[in-house]
Amino acid sequence: MTHRTRLAPSPTGALHLGNARTFLVNWALARHQGWQIVMRIEDLDGPRVKHDAAQQAIDLLRWLGIDWDEGPVYQMTDLEPYRMALRKLAERGLAYPCNCTRREIEAASRSAPHADEHELRYPGTCRPAEPRSIAAASIELEECGWRFRVPDGPHPFVDQFLGEQQINVQQTVGDFQIWTKGGLPSYQLAVVVDDARQGIDRIVRGNDLVTSTPRQQLLANALDADYAPQFWHLPLVRGTDGKRLAKRHGDTRLVHYREQGVGAQRIIGLLAEWCGLGPRRTLTAEEFAAGFEIENLSQQDVLFHPTDERWLFGES
Repeated sequence: MTHRTRLAPSPTGALHLGNARTFLVNWALARHQGWQIVMRIEDLDGPRVKHDAAQQAIDLLRWLGIDWDEGPVYQMTDLEPYRMALRKLAERGLAYPCNCTRREIEAASRSAPHADEHELRYPGTCRPAEPRSIAAASIELEECGWRFRVPDGPHPFVDQFLGEQQINVQQTVGDFQIWTKGGLPSYQLAVVVDDARQGIDRIVRGNDLVTSTPRQQLLANALDADYAPQFWHLPLVRGTDGKRLAKRHGDTRLVHYREQGVGAQRIIGLLAEWCGLGPRRTLTAEEFAAGFEIENLSQQDVLFHPTDERWLFGES
């Protein structure tokens, strides 16, 4: 059996050093293990999708020396598989309509726990007391949001990098959104549908998405999807303040470095040091893959220091 993974940039913003590190590790693991790689552009986040960002991401990954075996495929090309999944969940009483706004959810759940700083726990405002089957013909896909009915209780799974995990989805995020009022599937639903139909069984991504794993496994089970991937959730790159890379940490976009004359091998050399390949030095992607061992990758998030940027520009 040939295993398959995916590189899945979202064209909602430019790739930065943290994204590059995750993609490079994913690519190196795939080339080590003989996995096929699918390039998938996750372009469903409507208003946040930026013009030309998808093509820029493809060009930058190629510039780094990262390649793939299939694609790029774009989610927006065909929405029908996601519609079919929503209809199935609704007919089974596992999805229900909800048009609560973020402000309303925040007001109703001020003291509730949440998965991270960006996600509130849904308090169940629109949740039917009992599961209720909804006929597919009556589903409004363009005018209503939908949520997945999450069972209470711990959900255990094994991460290949982090080890055993156990998350209670109901207590962290509650019944999460699977369809938007704009008529598009959410990230959680789209990922499950796409991974199942594209045969993706090896998933490498940042540890900020570890709480998404049980949600996606619950959805897959509810859809009877052929979906049992192994997961590797990797540490993030953060600023010296401990927060995820953002504009406040300076311009860490790959396109910025390329425009300023920083070579791809210089960037890979810095990423290699962050990945346990020894002192920083210029490297090609192939040299990175030849020396990379997942066992040498620390589970601690990396801090991006001003000295790192100076090295990229050849100043130290």
